[in-house]
Amino acid sequence: MGEEAEESGESAPRRGAERKSVLLRLDPAVHSALQRWAADDLRSVNAQIELLLRDALRAAGRTPSDAGPVPRRGRPPKDRED
Repeated sequence: MGEEAEESGESAPRRGAERKSVLLRLDPAVHSALQRWAADDLRSVNAQIELLLRDALRAAGRTPSDAGPVPRRGRPPKDRED
């Protein structure tokens, strides 16, 4: 269904569907700035770019209704017993 849906213009993502890969060419200074920002926020550059794109879509009123949540990455938080 995946390739057929793309060719016909239909948009029917399914739960657990593979995430899309995109080749992105950036100015080295822009990449360095993104890398520093991502490190400050304890994210990968990829996760930082996705967050920025989602924020831009939300601000423009163009958030897709079928977009899944941002994937949680990393180690789960420890339960603290104080």
